[in-house]
Amino acid sequence: MTIAPQPVRLTSLSHGAGCACKLPLASLESLLGMVGQRAGTDDLLVDVGDDAAVYRIDDDRALVLTTDFFTPIVDDARAWGRIAAANALSDVYAMGGKPVIALNLTAWPAADLDLGLLADVLNGGAEVAAEAGCLVVGGHSVDDPEPKYGLAVVGFADPRRLLRADAARPGDLLVLTKPIGTGVIATAIKRGAPDPDVVGAAIASMTTLNAAAGNAALDAGLVAATDVTGFGLLGHLHRLLAASGASATVASGRVPLLPGARALTGAGFVSGGTRNNIAYLAGKVRVAPEVEPDVAVLLHDAQTSGGLLLAVPPAAVDGLLAAVPAGVVIGEVTAGEPGAVTVTP
Repeated sequence: MTIAPQPVRLTSLSHGAGCACKLPLASLESLLGMVGQRAGTDDLLVDVGDDAAVYRIDDDRALVLTTDFFTPIVDDARAWGRIAAANALSDVYAMGGKPVIALNLTAWPAADLDLGLLADVLNGGAEVAAEAGCLVVGGHSVDDPEPKYGLAVVGFADPRRLLRADAARPGDLLVLTKPIGTGVIATAIKRGAPDPDVVGAAIASMTTLNAAAGNAALDAGLVAATDVTGFGLLGHLHRLLAASGASATVASGRVPLLPGARALTGAGFVSGGTRNNIAYLAGKVRVAPEVEPDVAVLLHDAQTSGGLLLAVPPAAVDGLLAAVPAGVVIGEVTAGEPGAVTVTP
């Protein structure tokens, strides 16, 4: 009897799924402390510490440069490519820019894994880039035992209308534009316990571009934003607040969750990246004892291709939410210890 070969599970080939494979925040900050500061220029408007670098070309144009790549987060190759591309493009939207051109970044075990799968990954990435109006024009590949994929992206922005991670002010309301929970869902996929409906909802969220949210933020005159990825909602909020010299409160019951995420958290599908986030933020985030433990974990959950986190003056909230129906007010920026977050029920 001939036994048909089983399809490869891409997530079984990675040590951590999606953005959960990134260096922990503590390690990243330690590393940056060991790297010397380079000479800058007045035209370098944003560099280390934000979602992307921004360089002013002239009074009307600034170049936005970013890159992002990671290990498989789902087992479908094309879906992985779509997710990774949306995730890389998100950093441009988080700065108030429009992506225009990109290069593929790939690592692939060429001797052991069908190159047809890599073609599916690249085609998936190109599909999402095309949705964004962004050209993909080649790239770079290396032979690697662990598959990885992403993009290096160039975009353009108006240097007078940037979104930055250091511009939140007390009184701003915090708006999140996508639900969280991709980390626990990716962990369940990696451990071979996915629910197709739960996975489908997560893929739909992760492949949705942040273009509409970024454009709405600019139209509303906002100046402060970041996107939510591997450091989790609270990790990225902490960084935004620390850079802005402010603190915040978050109402945990208002934070939108992906279908199935809470149940998977209770079942123990928590990634190493999420545990690293919890450890790093222990002295920076105060979680009220009334907050449900599973929800508290999800607020630290290592996201992949999450939404934008926007600091919105109260007068602009109604207009923003009308333009971004998925957006939810989850908290408020306050005066206080820079980077401190209080989580309430």
